[in-house]
Amino acid sequence: MACVKLGSKSEAFYLDGKTWLCSTGLASDVIVEVEETSFHLHKFPLLSRCGLLEKIIGELSSEDDQKCIVQLHDIPGGAKIFLLVAKFCYGVRIELNALNVVSVRCAAEHLHMSEEYGEGNLITQAEDFLNEIFSNWSDSIKALETCEEVLPHAEELHLVSRCINSLAMKVSTDPGSFSWPVSGKDALQSSEGAVFWNGICTTAKPHPVSEDWWYEDVSFLKFPFFKRLIRAVELGGMNQERKAGSIMHYAKRHLSLLGRQSSFHNGNRAAPLSTVPAASDGEQRTLLEEIVGLLSDQKGVVPTSFLLRLLRTSMILQASASCCESLEKRVGAQLDQAVLEDLLIPNMGYSVETLYDIDCVQRILDHFILMDRDSIDYTSSCIVDEGVSHSLTAITSVANLVDGYLAEVAPDVNLKLQKFQSLAAVIPEYARPLDDGIYRAIDIYLKAHPWLTDSEREHICRLMNCQKLSLEASTHAAQNERLPLRVIVQVLFFEQLRLRTSISGWFFVSENVENSQNQSRNLALARNEARAQAGTVRDHVVTVDDMRERVLELEKECLSMKQEIEKLVKTKGSWNTFLKRFGLRLKLKSDAKKAPKPCSNSKEQPTSIGPLVNGKQNYENNKLRD
Repeated sequence: MACVKLGSKSEAFYLDGKTWLCSTGLASDVIVEVEETSFHLHKFPLLSRCGLLEKIIGELSSEDDQKCIVQLHDIPGGAKIFLLVAKFCYGVRIELNALNVVSVRCAAEHLHMSEEYGEGNLITQAEDFLNEIFSNWSDSIKALETCEEVLPHAEELHLVSRCINSLAMKVSTDPGSFSWPVSGKDALQSSEGAVFWNGICTTAKPHPVSEDWWYEDVSFLKFPFFKRLIRAVELGGMNQERKAGSIMHYAKRHLSLLGRQSSFHNGNRAAPLSTVPAASDGEQRTLLEEIVGLLSDQKGVVPTSFLLRLLRTSMILQASASCCESLEKRVGAQLDQAVLEDLLIPNMGYSVETLYDIDCVQRILDHFILMDRDSIDYTSSCIVDEGVSHSLTAITSVANLVDGYLAEVAPDVNLKLQKFQSLAAVIPEYARPLDDGIYRAIDIYLKAHPWLTDSEREHICRLMNCQKLSLEASTHAAQNERLPLRVIVQVLFFEQLRLRTSISGWFFVSENVENSQNQSRNLALARNEARAQAGTVRDHVVTVDDMRERVLELEKECLSMKQEIEKLVKTKGSWNTFLKRFGLRLKLKSDAKKAPKPCSNSKEQPTSIGPLVNGKQNYENNKLRD
């Protein structure tokens, strides 16, 4: 820390209780009272340097030469700083440093210690040292911190602005290009690697200074100073990412709840930030609202996980509705970058119905959908190089996120069916390539809510498309007793259609292969071509044999599925339910008896699904008659 020594005389002041005395051998003729401390001094040294004291003492002087009592309770810095001023007037040696120069400068201005009352007066000496202070990063930080002690006077003298502008200039410039010391972890790293060789210290090559070298130092500033510094840095052209990084670092240090969440998410890998004196909930609430207002609105600048932690903290501290709404909109604008664990926001309401705040996630999702629609309307023809729309990629990511969120909240017995459906229905159908995720969430919800009626079960199952289930999900759904029978039949129906399409595709390939074999035989003109064609024929024969084996396997699977359906229909209880729901009556039995036996030739068509289709038609006709 830089310092400067003023004066040359040895110490002449000593303290007696709460009274400072001067051991010059002369009787004191003036008493200066500052707060609870008294200074027994002499007029001449004070009058030769201080314009204010000259004026006051002149007004108080009387003919009987009694001691003048001067009260300076409003002097900046109090008794501690006035002691330095008094020593300066007596020529006693004092030291100015980054921790007291601001207060000394303000006190000198208050006492009118200008060049008019002596060359090299205290105002000039303090100003010269301040200019030296502003060339050093760490000293500028310390000087700015001390401005709070004499804030009104420091503002009037523009000392706060000068400190902030000095710091902002250094932040906006590469610190490696200048000689000012850089504190923090980067300064420690740059000093490592010193090697002693024959008693000579050779410093290793300094480490490059990272862009966040200043985050740690400015995080100890009071928020009004920090806010002004960020504004000044922003005017200097700093990018939004670095600005957001400093604000996030500041928030983690001063918002205790936010810091705990950060440590919890990062585990033991992140070193905890040094703590600051704990503030009350009201102070933290005010600080959080100020920080939210300072953050950039630009999408992607602030990580979504940090915004969600801020939102969770604002709910705990009961921040204003406008603050929470602002955070929800920012999260919604970049919801595709969120992770599931950050969305699990505990319910902080007084009437706690559900474990997690479903309504908050609903509002966030609604805002994302609104933003996504606007982006689609604006950039409907914009496609990325990979051929996939940015908007489609984002909505697909959000669809997977919502499906996972629904699966997490589904076990909550207090979760109403309407809330579950409302949240799931926000995602458009095109956003889900597969409906396995929503099926899993529905299955978990049905398991946790066994009291749902058949109508409610069918209603919730409409959220998924049975045609978009994978093979594993379809297999699970076909055996899921929690699903309505109608949904199970739909799953089997679409699986049979998928099987028929697969078999037809194999036949199409088989015929093309045989035609290519005949054409290759007729085109064998030369000896070399004949040899090549012979090899091709052998390959095709092997391929046809493999396809025929595959077709036989698919036919067996089709027959097995049909037999399972017939067993389900022949069961007494299932039979009545099946007839009531689908109106198959006796027609299903007659069709089942007339169904053709499984074909032995691989070129025959697969088993028809006519009974299921006819049953569906009968069900619709009966519904119309009713």
